[in-house]
Amino acid sequence: MQFWDMDRKIGYARVSTVGQTLDLQIKSLKAAGCERIFKEKASGADAQRVELRRMLKSLKGGDTVVVTRIDRLARSTFDLFGIVREITEKKAQFYSLAEPWADTGTSTGRLMLAVLGGLADVERDLIRNRTAEGRARAIEQGRHMGRPRQITEAQRREIVIRRKEGERLKSIADAFGISDSTVSRIASGKDSYVPRKLADMV
Repeated sequence: MQFWDMDRKIGYARVSTVGQTLDLQIKSLKAAGCERIFKEKASGADAQRVELRRMLKSLKGGDTVVVTRIDRLARSTFDLFGIVREITEKKAQFYSLAEPWADTGTSTGRLMLAVLGGLADVERDLIRNRTAEGRARAIEQGRHMGRPRQITEAQRREIVIRRKEGERLKSIADAFGISDSTVSRIASGKDSYVPRKLADMV
């Protein structure tokens, strides 16, 4: 367990509903030596949580983000990998109290991150396939596809990745049922769409 030697321990505590309490998580994080704890009552499916974003923005090299359980950070493998990658890109580390193997300061933890990356790719492909299948069904049923639809945060990240990999605007637009200009705005970070569940799209 290497995270104790890092410069700062930053705790992140989350529950899904207002009626739930953060007390046990906060107690555990304080016992782990966390100097600052970001607290949130929000769904783990939302990767754009306010306190999560604040926590990530505050990170410096040598910090360690500590959670009581991995699912406090994210619900999906895709989002978990994205968040942990953001942490490590800032030269910080991630550690879960309930899952000691989830320690990016160790070789085992780094292997875990690599595995997460592979699983995230699988999840990304599943999202891509479901989106394409949903669009094909809609076209087959004669639905009007002209108006751009709101898409999920995971799909926005998928669009950014595919664009960075050099895929054409039209190809991406056709896959998600949106316009070329919408793809361009998303890829450049200028879109104003509000995320919603993937189930609404397929």
